[in-house]
Amino acid sequence: MRINKILDAADGGRSLIGSTVAVCGWIRTIRGQKGLTFLKLNDGSTFREIQVVLEGEAQGMDSLKNQGAGASVRVEGKVVESPAKGQEVEISCNVAEHGVKIIGEVDPKVYPLAKKFHSAEFLRTIAHLRPRTNLIGAVSRVRNALAMATHNFFQDRGFLYVNTPIITTADCEGAGEMFRISSGEATDTQAKTKEGDAAEEFFGQPAFLTVSGQLSAENMCCSLGDVYTFGPTFRAENSSTTRHLAEFWMIEPEMAFADLNDDMDCAEQYIRHCAQVILDTCGPDLEFFNGRVDKEVKGRLELIASSPFKRISYTEAVEELQQVVSRGDTKFEYEVAWGKELQTEHEKWLTDVIYKRPTIVYNYPKECKAFYMRLNDDDKTVAAMDILVPGIGELIGGSQREERLSVLDARLDGLGLNKEDYWWYRELRLYGSVPHAGFGLGFERLIMLCTGVQNIRDVIPFPRYPGHAAF
Repeated sequence: MRINKILDAADGGRSLIGSTVAVCGWIRTIRGQKGLTFLKLNDGSTFREIQVVLEGEAQGMDSLKNQGAGASVRVEGKVVESPAKGQEVEISCNVAEHGVKIIGEVDPKVYPLAKKFHSAEFLRTIAHLRPRTNLIGAVSRVRNALAMATHNFFQDRGFLYVNTPIITTADCEGAGEMFRISSGEATDTQAKTKEGDAAEEFFGQPAFLTVSGQLSAENMCCSLGDVYTFGPTFRAENSSTTRHLAEFWMIEPEMAFADLNDDMDCAEQYIRHCAQVILDTCGPDLEFFNGRVDKEVKGRLELIASSPFKRISYTEAVEELQQVVSRGDTKFEYEVAWGKELQTEHEKWLTDVIYKRPTIVYNYPKECKAFYMRLNDDDKTVAAMDILVPGIGELIGGSQREERLSVLDARLDGLGLNKEDYWWYRELRLYGSVPHAGFGLGFERLIMLCTGVQNIRDVIPFPRYPGHAAF
């Protein structure tokens, strides 16, 4: 039986009192006391540990003498009421039929996860073992809950789950920060640029790891209606901040016959749905995060789940921030000016100080955004939106897509992008073009929002970032 089926039951496991159960897991703590042996056991299914008390004729007690934290065991015993605080029940092994069996031994002298504080930096050096810690175990369960919440949200609304290529020849963002693929050893020049001899290319032309599944999702959307993709993406950006990874997961829905307002509505509903799911299903893990990682995380999720988001235009956001500066309320490192990107410090001021809730900023200057975003009638802004959330900053970026071929071509030309690289994307605008919209969400940032974990490297099992691709 998984331990969560006992301890996380509505009655704390009391309905199982008197039943004989078998559980498997890893020892968190072990101690002996006057003919008794106490184990705290965790199997990864819940934040909680179940206490096992061995005494009398219980089998396997002697085998525990040289074991410590980390050893894997199978325990069979009777569920009894627990006299200890913080738990309703424990497992008692006190007859010959009950006991413990060592499955995998551990030398406690060399096991790296001794019962003491370990820094996040140290735990990254033992990523194969860190899921056994409270922090990474809880993060992993929240990550799982959010993945299922994502699929349930879009499936319930009639979206079709589609798979888009990981290998691509087109740069969605036009930024050029892509990992180039080679079937052999690429030259230094080839590795750093998109240039190369087509005859030597495995695919007949330079190919790269995708930075986004959006363009392919648009393709599917323009035939199948509402779709979404959920998969790995890659950025060859030499950034070592706490908010960037070289490999991360993206959720990217695309809606046919939809405009920017539809896009904002869907994105807001999705975030609020995810927050509610974590509040409803991850109680023990959330209590840990709220008590040990970020004391604001639970309240933040309750706010997101219960209150509508604030919506303002980019122009209104700039005016608000300029007033903040003119009043002397704060000094920003980066200038606030119309036509410039909003920086993280600006975004956090909007969400954490001015509006004190998630905020959607829309209609950005066209110079700030990618080529595929629909040009507004003012010829200065595009129908784009970002969702900013307290404690994180930007969580979602989305837009209504440019469905007019002539306008799209002008944008590609203006940015110096080769139209031939996007021939199929352009052709969608020739054959039954429709207004459509979508957004992208970095899954790891959503996990940071729901856990309060401040470093993105600690919300993905095996982080990839400059200089690090171990495990």
